[in-house]
Amino acid sequence: MRLRIAFIMDPMERILVDKDTTFVFMLEAQKRGHELYHLGIGDLFIDGTQPRGRCRRVEVRRADEHYAMFEDKIEPLDWFHVVFMRKDPPFDLDYYFATQILSLVDRTRTFVINDPRGLREANEKLYALNFPALIPPTLVSRDPDRLKGFLASLGGEMIIKPLALAGGSGVFHLRQGDRNLNALLETATHQGRRLLMAQRYIPEVREGDKRLIVLDGEPLGATLRVPREEEARANIHVGATCVHAPVSPRDREICKTMAPRLQVDGLYFVGLDVIGHWLTEVNVTSPTGIQEINALDGVLLESRVIDFVENKAATWR
Repeated sequence: MRLRIAFIMDPMERILVDKDTTFVFMLEAQKRGHELYHLGIGDLFIDGTQPRGRCRRVEVRRADEHYAMFEDKIEPLDWFHVVFMRKDPPFDLDYYFATQILSLVDRTRTFVINDPRGLREANEKLYALNFPALIPPTLVSRDPDRLKGFLASLGGEMIIKPLALAGGSGVFHLRQGDRNLNALLETATHQGRRLLMAQRYIPEVREGDKRLIVLDGEPLGATLRVPREEEARANIHVGATCVHAPVSPRDREICKTMAPRLQVDGLYFVGLDVIGHWLTEVNVTSPTGIQEINALDGVLLESRVIDFVENKAATWR
């Protein structure tokens, strides 16, 4: 069955062809003969009660000119067999309202990945709190004094991160006794007006922060993102190096624990961040890492994802 597949994502000119996970989804789907369409979240609207979108057919290739756009038209969103919601963070009001529009799509006609309701529920920092046995000691607060008390209870070392940012932005490694501690907490909380997540510092991060790619509750593959010597953060975006990492028994245990909840919430394709034995984040908006794992392991994980999407599209209708 030839599928019409919509990708709600960032502009095509901003795609990094050797890094972007959405790009290899598009390549694989195109190779199988499916029609690809590009939309931004600004292209979504509601006419009466029908969710619609301004879309353009797109073809992709690994080249300097990596895409070509064709006819510009407006279609009901349930005209598509599959909709990939792959807009990169931040999760702002525009993103939130886009998920509301996607919630109006006729689910008997169109498979949406990830489910828009799940995307609204699953803040990428807070969602991990649904699995208390898997996470390190954690506090969520906007109170600098409470955060300092938590730091002391941990023995004087912790990580803080804002709830709404991504890619390592706003992440700090704090130590008790640092003369900048008060200023850092005041700045990070916007003088007590912004919630932060604080977690016990996990020393194993120096060996790497594992990105575990999960499809329908099952691990597909993993890579360790090793931070630079002078950097506390292990994000690819800030220069971490990706190295081979097997899917460990602990990784499988984490996935088995999380799978029922992920499936209920329609979070079919996610990226888990695991440091040592601890789950630290659950990435659901536009998880990356497939191209890095492919290169390290000699696999094509996108083929597994498109297999899954094809099967879902067939049963959805």
